[in-house]
Amino acid sequence: MYRIGSLRFYMATILCAVFCISCVSPSTVAPTQTQPRATLTVPNTAPAKVATPISVNPTQTQAGSATPPASSQNGTPTTAVQPTQGGARGGCQTNDTQGHICVYAQHIMVIVLENNSRDKVLAIPYFKQLADRGVLLSNYHGVTHPSQPNYIAMIAGDTYISDDGNHDLPQNNLVDLFDAAGATWKAYMEDYPGKCYARGSTGLYARRHNPFISFNNVRTNPARCSQLVNAAQLAADVAADQLPDFLFYVPNVKNDGHDTTLAFAADWLSGFLEPKLANAAFMNGTLIVVTFDEDDGKADNQVYTVLLGPMVHAGSTDATLYTHYSLLRTIEDNYGLGTLNLKDALAAPFAACNFGTGCH
Repeated sequence: MYRIGSLRFYMATILCAVFCISCVSPSTVAPTQTQPRATLTVPNTAPAKVATPISVNPTQTQAGSATPPASSQNGTPTTAVQPTQGGARGGCQTNDTQGHICVYAQHIMVIVLENNSRDKVLAIPYFKQLADRGVLLSNYHGVTHPSQPNYIAMIAGDTYISDDGNHDLPQNNLVDLFDAAGATWKAYMEDYPGKCYARGSTGLYARRHNPFISFNNVRTNPARCSQLVNAAQLAADVAADQLPDFLFYVPNVKNDGHDTTLAFAADWLSGFLEPKLANAAFMNGTLIVVTFDEDDGKADNQVYTVLLGPMVHAGSTDATLYTHYSLLRTIEDNYGLGTLNLKDALAAPFAACNFGTGCH
């Protein structure tokens, strides 16, 4: 009896213990903590950015921050200027469907000489030597005759005029795009009297070779007109490390070959250009374009044009058809400015191969 009673006592104790555990309030029981799942870290698979061969001032504004209107031939604003796709200052994308890329130049310097065909220019030893040291655009053409409309085309996307007289034009131009994007520019004119001089040619200075002075929104705007300077200012700007993004250099009518000879122009160009080509600080990120406004009227307006600088494929030739509108488009694309929606918008910029493997 004692053993049976003891067994019943133990069984009752066990049942009571089970009953008491099941009756405990859930709030008094510590919940089982769920272990966090392990997180899979996925490496960043975004394509790495291609390093640009120049350093761009980080304080400069990105392109496309403003879009000034383009103008029709009578100066009436038409469609708004459209920014170039992927247009970032000094960091243009390389997925252009036409196979072109930006040239990644921090500075572009254009030097314009006068009135000779490509073949005549290449017959001069110094010009041939320059072509061998840079990229020869062997199928580059002026857009018309005489001189002045070609200069106008280089910065305005159209000729607007058909002679060498004094003209006051209401249309937009490259300066509008520069100002909207925060890019800097300056036109260096040999023998230019300064102070927005617009009365015509004087001495060795030819107004017809200064396209900027023909535009009302440059000539009548003191801030813009102050960027038209005598070419002597270039040496001071180089010494002070104050080069603008874009430099437009016009020799006087002797040095550009207009009133002299090609040999004279070659001697001047050698003396002017060689010290700059040898100046590593000046050439760092600088693309130099040497071109002619038009031929001598005896060919098909095919003119000598050479690209020089550390970013070009030296010693190569590009036979693509280009014009002064292509030069303008290349400048626009390089700085991500958009276009004037004129003939520049239809022109192909200089091909990517000129800044890579060479176009052969």
